[in-house]
Amino acid sequence: MYAIVEDSGTQIIVREGDVLEVDLRGEDQDAIVFDRVLAIKNDDGPAKLGTPYIDGASVKAEVMGEIKGPKIDVIKFKRRKGYKRKTGHRQSYLKIKINEITG
Repeated sequence: MYAIVEDSGTQIIVREGDVLEVDLRGEDQDAIVFDRVLAIKNDDGPAKLGTPYIDGASVKAEVMGEIKGPKIDVIKFKRRKGYKRKTGHRQSYLKIKINEITG
């Protein structure tokens, strides 16, 4: 069984037991409920598609912690002008584990 959920403008395919990284949320919490479910597919039956969302469907996940992504270097350079700038960025993510898909 899998579901396609919308989170922060992205569509994510999730299965029970999956561990994934989503965008960081401001408030501290132990669990997250995704209620914007676009599609659900059981192993035996046909897929349920929403218009745009499925009423009453939800995906429950437990928060495992906050992690940081890989370091990305940002370099600005102008030739023959002596101008060079190097900065970096590390995005913060929330690591979650999918517990239950209902709907």
